[in-house]
Amino acid sequence: MLKKLLTYTLLLGTLLGNTSCDKEATAAAPVAAETPVEEDLAGQDLYVSSELLLSVPKDMLQQMAASQGYGTYGNEVQYGVSVYRLIYHTTYQGREINASGLVCVPQNMAAPAPVISAQHGTIFTHQDAPSNFQGLSGFELFASAGYVMLIPDYIGFGASKEILHPYYDQQHSALAVVDMIKAAKTLYKQHNIPVSDKLFLVGYSEGGYVTLAAQKEIETNPAHGLRVTASAAGAGGYDLVAMLSGIKTGQAYSYPAYLAYVLQSYNTTNGWNRPLAEFFQEPYATKLPGLFNGSKSGSAINRELTSDPNRLFSPSFFAALQDGQKELVLKQALQANSFYEWVPQSPTRLYHGTTDKIVPFDNSRKTYERFIRDGAKQLEFIPIEGKGHGSAFEPMLQSLVPWLQQF
Repeated sequence: MLKKLLTYTLLLGTLLGNTSCDKEATAAAPVAAETPVEEDLAGQDLYVSSELLLSVPKDMLQQMAASQGYGTYGNEVQYGVSVYRLIYHTTYQGREINASGLVCVPQNMAAPAPVISAQHGTIFTHQDAPSNFQGLSGFELFASAGYVMLIPDYIGFGASKEILHPYYDQQHSALAVVDMIKAAKTLYKQHNIPVSDKLFLVGYSEGGYVTLAAQKEIETNPAHGLRVTASAAGAGGYDLVAMLSGIKTGQAYSYPAYLAYVLQSYNTTNGWNRPLAEFFQEPYATKLPGLFNGSKSGSAINRELTSDPNRLFSPSFFAALQDGQKELVLKQALQANSFYEWVPQSPTRLYHGTTDKIVPFDNSRKTYERFIRDGAKQLEFIPIEGKGHGSAFEPMLQSLVPWLQQF
């Protein structure tokens, strides 16, 4: 059942939709010997407010499990669950802003609960932000097994929806996660929620990238007072320079919304504020602001664009991408936001489907090889044979869940 629950959590609001996983009961309540986390003053400073969205008793969750075909595992539901929307401070372009996310906690749990921060994949619409909680969605069952779940919206969604999401921006991605982890400690204190010092980071697609960004921030900045127990990232674009190299060939790319998202985000987040016509041909340059206003899905945006980079990008920009002496600011930004000068210190797994056409398999493979070459000691790379970007997610979970339970 744990696999099913983590699927719900990570797919909440992603382009992948709901993915069914094996109906296997693997969750167990944590042991009482774990040590509660110390109070974090920085976390208190980051906390703004929290709102109880839903409180679900244990028996209702057991009924929910049965109605979804998991009645056999009703005994795994150990606790009722409280679902909160958390508002917290983070930093965007050097200034403090409010951000948001969803927190699911087990009720009346005596033993300290491990924390899992689950980073979702790419979303385009504001309504898909995790904190726009519409009712029971499945991850409540995960918390009922004894885990505290944190699901950040990311900057650009939820409480910060007036900002264009800083897509594949390492620092903003990291802080949105790390600041939520720290701010949530105040929520735990207010509601007498016992939390252990076990912290897991998990994400897929953009969430895989965000997971490594958060891990890097925690491991390289002791001032956060956090320690990653284990981390798992799937199919993230960790090497953005390599991604650009693939686009420069002019080969068709089936999800042009991603390309437009990155360029618009970098243009805004870095304060370049260049006319979009410098990057894109018409009619796309004029269309793009309306396509990325938070009302349209990725599929809807794709239908308004072209999969041919030669037609999507302006001729001068596309030529500059292939010239080593041009568009240096953009290329340097892509390099700075890739994972070149850091290696994971905590136990880490990278997963990737071998037939992925959205984020090429080699992106993870070469990132793994670079990490190993640079001294990573607790790193595994797990290819998922014959699976693409969407279909690799379930096999990742089937492998991941037993691994996390070892810690």
